[in-house]
Amino acid sequence: MTTIKALHDKLVNKEISAVELTQATLKAIKDREGKVDSFITITEEAALAQAAAIDERGIDASNPVSGIPIAVKDNISTKGILTTAASKMLYNYEPVFDATSVEKLYANDMIIVGKTNMDEFAMGGSTENSAFKPTKNAWDETKVPGGSSGGSATAVAANQVLLSLGSDTGGSIRQPASFNGVVGLKPTYGRISRFGLIAFGSSLDQIGPFSQNVADNALLLNAVSGFDPKDSTSSKVAVPDFTSKIGQDVTGLKIALPKEYLGEGIDPQVKEQVLAAAQHFEKLGATVEEVSLPHSKYGVAVYYIIASSEASSNLQRFDGIRYGFRAEDAVDLEDIYVKTRSQGFGEEVKRRIMLGTFSLSSGYYDAYFKKAGQVRTLIMQDFQKVFENYDLIIGPTAPTVAYDLDTQGHDPLAMYLADLLTIPVNLAGLPGISIPAGQVDGLPVGLQIIGKAFDEATIYQAAAAFEATTDFHKNKPVIFGA
Repeated sequence: MTTIKALHDKLVNKEISAVELTQATLKAIKDREGKVDSFITITEEAALAQAAAIDERGIDASNPVSGIPIAVKDNISTKGILTTAASKMLYNYEPVFDATSVEKLYANDMIIVGKTNMDEFAMGGSTENSAFKPTKNAWDETKVPGGSSGGSATAVAANQVLLSLGSDTGGSIRQPASFNGVVGLKPTYGRISRFGLIAFGSSLDQIGPFSQNVADNALLLNAVSGFDPKDSTSSKVAVPDFTSKIGQDVTGLKIALPKEYLGEGIDPQVKEQVLAAAQHFEKLGATVEEVSLPHSKYGVAVYYIIASSEASSNLQRFDGIRYGFRAEDAVDLEDIYVKTRSQGFGEEVKRRIMLGTFSLSSGYYDAYFKKAGQVRTLIMQDFQKVFENYDLIIGPTAPTVAYDLDTQGHDPLAMYLADLLTIPVNLAGLPGISIPAGQVDGLPVGLQIIGKAFDEATIYQAAAAFEATTDFHKNKPVIFGA
């Protein structure tokens, strides 16, 4: 498996140039795109121009991501590059500014090769809710890739790129990472600036990295983390070197395994893989003990009230007046609003807008939104109580492996319940990673490792120790050999 370090060494030693690496990446994207449909936009001309400029000024030997190509989820603003959020509403939108995370990519001489497919406005768990096309799982074209960052996950899994950025509101990085057998991290809320991320649920959204291995994931997090005065929720907590604990053993670490994460609704074969992973950590010297997160069972209900309420507020800006899609058959201002939003938004987005508007409406606010906020606090307190005695929490990333395409679209509740293991982490604002930890019926199983706020380094320590002593990350889809 090629690593970022190996590629960077070749760039520094002039064995390859940034232009040659970008050309090879673009070829890999085009050769495999017909199988997975990872991308909405491929930025060939801009990427090659950027690579040529990097070659001219020279690769930064001290920066391990200098000259490395990357893909970016299509809800992250890129100046002059189509940014659609996979919605008809933004089918022609080219931002006039870069997201802070994108500015940081450019500042680190990383080369953006394209924008990846997703569920519209990040609402969905299968990347079938894109207005343009569904993305397919890199292991099996008949299966979903997960969502909403499915394109970012499959681009890495199919070896189109080695790194990508996604966003995670209720599991949208970790769940597709699990389904595609790659590494995906949701950082602590506030670790990466949300400026330029098209908002879904503002108290939940967080940008994060995908990669093929743990060390590469940490390198990308190094590049994009940090305080941003343009984001009022950005944290001033110092950014460490997230690779600093990689290579350290896990002897003495105390790991919690919540009984709720192995209960009803979890596929027995997935449960078996996770229990085997827990035993493996014990063999490595960690202590693993069962705990309880009693309020986690309310996570899905709380999430879909809070996230939908925030979405109904955030999506008011898409009105057909200032930018994006506008209905052509409108006769007056009110008609523009109604028809533009009716025609421009997909079914899942409209469903969540209606749910959120109802939850915020007079007479229902106290019963739904306020109550959800109170239960969210209880979920946070559950995590705080566990982390008083434990360093990490582990469990399945998703209750099942990837399911068939077009099987849950008719049943939104089934798709919502698929996020029951990832949602509580977003509600509590904590960091969590998914790493490959086995297979069921030839499809990857993800192990979720959850850490204390701003302690991504310990998550990487444990994830890297597991990766170094198992072969699950070496199992790759057939498309890798294409």
